[in-house]
Amino acid sequence: MSGKEPIGDAIDQILQNVDLASIQDVERARECIRLLLNLVERLHAELGKAQLEIESLREQLQGRPGGGGRPAGSRERSAPRSSEKERAEPGKREHHKRSKLDRIRVDREEVLKVDRTALPADAEFKGYEEVVIQDLQFSTDNVKFRKEKYYSPSRGKTYLAPLPAGYRGEYGPNLKTFCLLLAHLGNVTEPKIADLLANLGVVISSGQISRLLGQGQEVLQEEKEAIVEAGLASSPWQNLDDTGTRVDGENQHCHVLCNPLYTAYSTTARKDRMTVIDVLRNHRPRIFRLNEEAYALLRQWGVSPRVVEGVRPLPSEQDWTEAEFQQRLREQMPDRGQGTRDRIVEAAAIAAYHAETEHPVVRLLVCDDAPQFKQVTEELGLCWIHDGRHYQNLEPWVTRHRQLLEEFRKNYWDYYRKLRAYARAPTGERAVELRQQFQELFSSVTGYEALDQRIAKTRANQESLLKVLEHPEIPLHNNAAELGARLRVRKRVVSYGPRSARGAKAWDTMETLWGTAKKLGVNFFQYLRDRVSGAQQMISLAERIEEKAQTLDCGSFLESRGSSWDTRSVPG
Repeated sequence: MSGKEPIGDAIDQILQNVDLASIQDVERARECIRLLLNLVERLHAELGKAQLEIESLREQLQGRPGGGGRPAGSRERSAPRSSEKERAEPGKREHHKRSKLDRIRVDREEVLKVDRTALPADAEFKGYEEVVIQDLQFSTDNVKFRKEKYYSPSRGKTYLAPLPAGYRGEYGPNLKTFCLLLAHLGNVTEPKIADLLANLGVVISSGQISRLLGQGQEVLQEEKEAIVEAGLASSPWQNLDDTGTRVDGENQHCHVLCNPLYTAYSTTARKDRMTVIDVLRNHRPRIFRLNEEAYALLRQWGVSPRVVEGVRPLPSEQDWTEAEFQQRLREQMPDRGQGTRDRIVEAAAIAAYHAETEHPVVRLLVCDDAPQFKQVTEELGLCWIHDGRHYQNLEPWVTRHRQLLEEFRKNYWDYYRKLRAYARAPTGERAVELRQQFQELFSSVTGYEALDQRIAKTRANQESLLKVLEHPEIPLHNNAAELGARLRVRKRVVSYGPRSARGAKAWDTMETLWGTAKKLGVNFFQYLRDRVSGAQQMISLAERIEEKAQTLDCGSFLESRGSSWDTRSVPG
């Protein structure tokens, strides 16, 4: 029975003219009971939704804020969880406490002496017992610079001694770095930063702090762009996810692009397929190209052959700017609707992206199954954790259905662990076995309608979910991007959102620098102060990415090891 067929109609057909007192058809009775149990599940779910809606409307009528209360006596729905257990390796991890002494920088030493008058006469000196105590000093370092000033009457010109590097305006590089650190690493609001600095003896307003955080970041923004370029070049695969961000009170989207060497943030007004291409191209000006790949995409998307043939007279295998391409489309097909033009534009943008040679092109994207990610890259690897959440969100009411779901989820995560083990030691024979096991597991029919529908959806994504069999170097999940998105989520919880496009760009820049420095093991405060002060003594994060990419194998398993076996062939 399909998911669209009403269960009630199916039951009516089975029970029509049936004498319940003389049922002898066991199979027909079993089918009827199965349908009834699924009907109970559906009615229970609909009842729960209706109760929530009734309670919400009741609260609104009573003038109470929120309107999202839970009806008394309704079944508690479990809160969304991050599936951290399923992400971890099976078995309990042993915790080994690391020594801190080898990581603590000693700034000064002080010898503490014993009061010798309290010592007995036979006491002997046995050396020292060392204790390292960490502490901080909070004090102002306000400097009055007396700049020498000379005047030349013959030239009519004044000569003034310059300020030291990093000193511009009213505040020095240490204070500026501290404000950036509090705002983006500590998620402290601007008024609270002002309160903290005031208690330390600094005279500064929230508005001045806002200017310090948003202005004069051109050098840092250039570094952010270099980080993205180096990160894209460091591996043929990337993780990508997005989360909401409000900019000046309007809903926008923050895209998190990353791999093991970097994490980059990009806030945009939209999150469609064109925006995804923009993110993967590091927001360079858009380009478009018509070629056979573009025409194939149009046919795949269901664009009529007449439209495809209408585009062919336009020059092929050459790149167009956005303005040029839009103008040629208007001239070539003035009677076509905006939807058709959008499809042509998307296809031409994808074709142009894949044809690029001067910049890195992502070959494989690891992400969730949102439609905007599909067909942008040559290959797509879907997140098993994201797929597993769909099973976690099922909440059957019938005991038998709960048992079926629990059993299937156990088999699901057992199979997931087999894939993780394969990624550590891949072989062609094992890949073939795992493909066969996937087909067996996700071809099962339990009789619990919602679970069977979910299993079928997972089976439909087999190619993308099993991409690790062809590329064992990629992760099985999108954790890196999702965990990176948490940085933006925590920031917006505290600060709500930037008040301008410039503020959003500052958020993207600082979060990119912090996320990348953390992955590379670079002290963020030292790096930030080096850049803010203008010292430029530390090598850039982009250069560090390039260095580490030489030793980190993020390439294709099949290409790098010259294997010739085909993991997609399954016997039988």
